[in-house]
Amino acid sequence: MSDTQHGTRPADVGAPARTVEEARQQAIRQIERRRKFNRQLVISGIVIVLLVMSWAHSEYHNAGGWPTSGFSHRSSIPHVWNYWIIYPIILWASIMGFRAWSIYGGKPISESDIEEEIRRQS
Repeated sequence: MSDTQHGTRPADVGAPARTVEEARQQAIRQIERRRKFNRQLVISGIVIVLLVMSWAHSEYHNAGGWPTSGFSHRSSIPHVWNYWIIYPIILWASIMGFRAWSIYGGKPISESDIEEEIRRQS
């Protein structure tokens, strides 16, 4: 059941709670955000593993075996694998890192934070 069904405005996850019920709803939303992130992390991690397996399989066949001569940005060199796989992994890790920081690293705004900002602006 959402807050809008009761005629109340949904509170932002980072906003301070005014009542016990708002604090409870805010906590529920934060738990839901964390669970959703954890599911997305696991699913996208599985996709990355499948991507790496597909890359390794294709590079093995393209290079004629294992990368005994190293890695290169070129394709079709015997026993040299193309290292393009690092780019999607770095992108995925960056996106997941920023999302984790926004979900787990942020704390709700407290009354003391609000009062200090008001003092600073005046």
